[in-house]
Amino acid sequence: MLPIQMVDLKTQYKKIKEEVDLGIQTVLDNASFIQGPAVQEFSTALASYMGVKHAITCANGTDALQIAMMALGLEPGDEVITPSFTYVATTEVIALLRLKPVFVEVDKQTFCIEPEAIRKAITPKTKAIVPVHLYGHTARMEEIMQIAKEHRLFVIEDNAQAIGSDYTFSNGEKKKAGTIGTIGTTSFFPSKNLGCYGDGGAIFTNDDALANVLKMVANHGQSKRYYHDLVGCNSRLDSIQAAVLNVKLKKLDEYIDARRHAASVYDKAFAGHPKITTPFQASYSKHVFHQYTLILEGADRNGLNEFLATQQIPSMIYYPVPAHKQLMFASFGGSEYDLPATDWLTERVISLPMHTELAADQQKYIIDKVLEFLN
Repeated sequence: MLPIQMVDLKTQYKKIKEEVDLGIQTVLDNASFIQGPAVQEFSTALASYMGVKHAITCANGTDALQIAMMALGLEPGDEVITPSFTYVATTEVIALLRLKPVFVEVDKQTFCIEPEAIRKAITPKTKAIVPVHLYGHTARMEEIMQIAKEHRLFVIEDNAQAIGSDYTFSNGEKKKAGTIGTIGTTSFFPSKNLGCYGDGGAIFTNDDALANVLKMVANHGQSKRYYHDLVGCNSRLDSIQAAVLNVKLKKLDEYIDARRHAASVYDKAFAGHPKITTPFQASYSKHVFHQYTLILEGADRNGLNEFLATQQIPSMIYYPVPAHKQLMFASFGGSEYDLPATDWLTERVISLPMHTELAADQQKYIIDKVLEFLN
């Protein structure tokens, strides 16, 4: 049995080495390192895959969120509703722009923002909602968009963990996660379902005018070279990363299928265990399993994490401290929030190895060791 990785990028690379190496070599040969043909090719292909008019690439997923909020003209003091149970980048950007993060609860089944919690948190200062499609499961976007319409709010989807997921509306219509809100954002961090070999990100919209502003913000506020119409930043996907992504985008659905198969193996092995709740899959969401996250009840979660490490099995706790309890948000009254579902989850979740190259013998070993500890 090969050593178990949380994400096995080496083995994945070996299978696509020839195509990736050719793409990178092409960039080196034509020296088009910034905004070269590879970037344009990827942007077009990504927009087509997502079924959206505009896919604007940038340097990373955090930048994507920042650019989105800048392009919408949010001003200091404006309130932005966001889950606390998320990676800090989602909420960090809100504070960075001197906006006010308003933390709300998540659904204990899906780990995603709870629409009714959004509704209760809206004030006259609320300007935007940032739902996070956590672990690969989409938030309840149909309800969220209805709330946003009623209150004239922007919706910025943080789709860093659910690219490729299909969302099904009550009328049967399907859209890709990240293309439903005003703006969608994603990350191409190497461990993501669609990851490059460095940093990268993208922004999605169907609004032509907004797309032009997003492009300007990402490029020093320029409408054309040396003419800066607004304050922007410098955030670009480089051509080498685009060359890698051009190869991997063609295989994204295949990668998702592999993750879903691995998840089904875990599900079957843990089904009915009194201490384990396996990931919930709502009918409206095609779970793409960026993470395979268990909820443990009546078990020593941290003890399992430590035990698995002694057995050469990596596991992760995403996330041990919710955003509202992070020191960086103390000035926003983080300690004053009462979010029992969020706190409950942070004490119980643990993620097992999940990737496209997970072999049957590796997965059996992981399962056996988890059950050995919990039984």
